[in-house]
Amino acid sequence: MKELRYLNKYLLKYKWHLIWGTIFIIISNVFQIVPAQLVRQSIDLVVDNLALHQAFSGLKSQDSFFSVFAFGILIYAALILIMALLRGIFLYFTRQTIIVMSRHIEYDLKNEIFEHYQSLPLSFYRRNNTGDLMNRISEDVSRVRMYIGPAIMYGLQLLTLFLMLIPIMFMISTKLTWYALSPLPFLSLSIFLVNNKMERLSESIQKSQSRLSTYVQEAFSGIRVLKSFNREDDSIHYFEKESEGYKKQSMRLTKVQSMFHPLMMGLIGLSTILTVYAGSTEVINGSLSFGNIAEFIIYVNLLTWPVTSLGYTTSLVQRAEASQKRINEFLETTSSITSEKNLLTAIQGKVEFRNVSFTYPDTGIKALKGVSFQINPGDSLAIIGTTGSGKSTISNLITRLFDVREGQVLIDDVPIADYDIRSLRSQIGYVPQDVFLFSDTIFNNIGFGIGDLKPEKITQAAKDADVYENIQAFPNGFETRVGERGITLSGGQKQRVSIARAIVRDPKILMLDDALSAVDMKTENNILNSLRRIMEGRTTIIISHRVSSAKLANRIIVLVDGKVVEEGSHEDLLSHDGLYRDLYEKQVQMDEAE
Repeated sequence: MKELRYLNKYLLKYKWHLIWGTIFIIISNVFQIVPAQLVRQSIDLVVDNLALHQAFSGLKSQDSFFSVFAFGILIYAALILIMALLRGIFLYFTRQTIIVMSRHIEYDLKNEIFEHYQSLPLSFYRRNNTGDLMNRISEDVSRVRMYIGPAIMYGLQLLTLFLMLIPIMFMISTKLTWYALSPLPFLSLSIFLVNNKMERLSESIQKSQSRLSTYVQEAFSGIRVLKSFNREDDSIHYFEKESEGYKKQSMRLTKVQSMFHPLMMGLIGLSTILTVYAGSTEVINGSLSFGNIAEFIIYVNLLTWPVTSLGYTTSLVQRAEASQKRINEFLETTSSITSEKNLLTAIQGKVEFRNVSFTYPDTGIKALKGVSFQINPGDSLAIIGTTGSGKSTISNLITRLFDVREGQVLIDDVPIADYDIRSLRSQIGYVPQDVFLFSDTIFNNIGFGIGDLKPEKITQAAKDADVYENIQAFPNGFETRVGERGITLSGGQKQRVSIARAIVRDPKILMLDDALSAVDMKTENNILNSLRRIMEGRTTIIISHRVSSAKLANRIIVLVDGKVVEEGSHEDLLSHDGLYRDLYEKQVQMDEAE
């Protein structure tokens, strides 16, 4: 239960749900116990008055006696029905408090986990796979809810019923109580063992189902690749193999499940037989009545489900503790990227790197080695380099997706760590190398980074990114849904929508991380012409491996293996026989060949 202590704050928050739920359970238990006593009284009434009724045989008064006698039985029947109705009402109230409480806590816990996920740095997501993150916020939280809801409800029901019922049973007959209760511990233990077996098999089935789902998702997402390489038959064969494993595990679970009800009913039947046997001897001895036997049989049946649920509830608690432990591991993970002074100020756009070196903590790859440069507000800088030279790392450091350990990054001569992270990022427009579009409309994707979605701003951003005409060509225009990860758009269209999304924010700093790699030369020239106007008055960083994009910038730096090897304007770098000139000549030759 140590891991589950974390949930105490939520139980305290919804304490009135728990308190009223307990009260309703106690009241519903009263309406369970009283009918058994009414049954005992009605049977004793019949037994005690049967001989008297027969004594009036042949007399007129027999009918009158029977009418009074039958009316008494009818009253008992009506009272039992009323008790059953009232119990049902209070059981409804129980679920409307405790189960509703569990749903509230599930909602709060999911929100807490998701909010915590959002605060964690990018390195956290590089260490953990998406499936595991999804499981902790869905599957694990659902298991925790089963503890907060059903487990607590059944536990309170068992506890209160035992405290109320067992003293009553011992007051009637100690011997009969021991006989009636003797099989119940075995019942609880058996259900616990069977349920644990079922849970282990269920977890195996869940893992198999997860593998199936992951494979199917990848197959559908990569259907173009599958068809292009003609691997449909292999894909079907693998799916059949995984499905066969899933079927075998499901069949094993079905066999174990088939033991559950026979085992439960057998032990309940044994308890009933022992009750009847012991009760009969007590009736013969004259210490109990026939009504007491019926009363005890009802009591045994009342205890059956709570005792049965003890094994089930224990299993729920064990599963919940394991799940909460996994959740706690993530909730206890803290972000190393925090604001030191929480500066909430509008930036001018000056960016400076002072002897910055950076090594990725999860891979140990040293991406930058003593990089220094400065961009004044409104100026532009192009960063050119081959794959793996450290270009994208610079954008990651400016947006504080990672923090530097060696050297210093400054914005407006202030250490970047002093700024409030949200405030800083809200003033940066970033077009990542790996374009990601949400399964939403083009309009909402462009307006993703701003709160006020004014159509004229969205339209202008689309025009500036040279994607407006493409959008208008779609039947639904800006209301066209782009599909998962923007699959319905071409690579160039996705990149231009991503550029529109960045510039619609009117950022102080605009960063384009290889943002034109998927467009043709004509489209690139159109976007570059638009960018010349967009770049005016704002700091712009163009990260690219194409020299054509770099010509826009006032100054260019060339990175090789994380080091700055060349620096200057386009004309200056071409005048020297260096790496930049070499890249330029090769790309010009390739463009002419096309």
